[in-house]
Amino acid sequence: MKIAMWSGPRNLSTALMYSFGNRPGMSVLDEPFYAAYLAATGLDHPLRDTVLAAGDTDPRSVATTIASAASSAEEPLFLKLMVFHMLDGFSLEWAQSCVHVHLIRHPARVIASYVAKREQPTLQDIGVTQQLDMYRRFPGPVVSSHDIREQPEKTLRTLCASIDLAFDTNMLSWAVGPKEFDGTWASHWYDSVHRSSEFAGPEGALPSLRADLARLQQAAMPAYEEMYARRLTP
Repeated sequence: MKIAMWSGPRNLSTALMYSFGNRPGMSVLDEPFYAAYLAATGLDHPLRDTVLAAGDTDPRSVATTIASAASSAEEPLFLKLMVFHMLDGFSLEWAQSCVHVHLIRHPARVIASYVAKREQPTLQDIGVTQQLDMYRRFPGPVVSSHDIREQPEKTLRTLCASIDLAFDTNMLSWAVGPKEFDGTWASHWYDSVHRSSEFAGPEGALPSLRADLARLQQAAMPAYEEMYARRLTP
């Protein structure tokens, strides 16, 4: 089984990757198209040079690597994928053989978390509209980060059942610190989850955003609400 987990940034995606990665026998690829995305766009992301030096910048090569990776029940593979990395011209043929999962989070929370790491995000950066497009192309269960944090075991059991994967209690916790499958950008983006050993508790009230970021949130809400209406309910 190849599990393609689609997300935008700051969505609890790394914690969910650690959850699946803690299952015995589960292989993990962390954002395999990131280097190719940076090379193609020229964007100046944190640790750009490090990511380009360590990663595969040819999207065709990345697609071949995924297509040839394990796919049996005995050798499952979890792919953590950012929807905005899949630029026009990047092949998605490899995705035909995947089971697709879509992780969502309220745009206000995404934006508030994102600006702590990189200022002035755009609608493209937070990935909400691209995720709806990806869902329409590759439907699959939609899971909310809010539900995972509220009821981790119940939500993960529901998610696993929806993709015909036996739930494993190892998914509820992991060792503190970096993981061998972390991308080279982990030192900048993953500091909080590196200090964790389980999913954080329930989220509080939605954050208040300054005017320009509030406008960005509103632009993202229609796509988010359409995805939210399809979410699994634990």
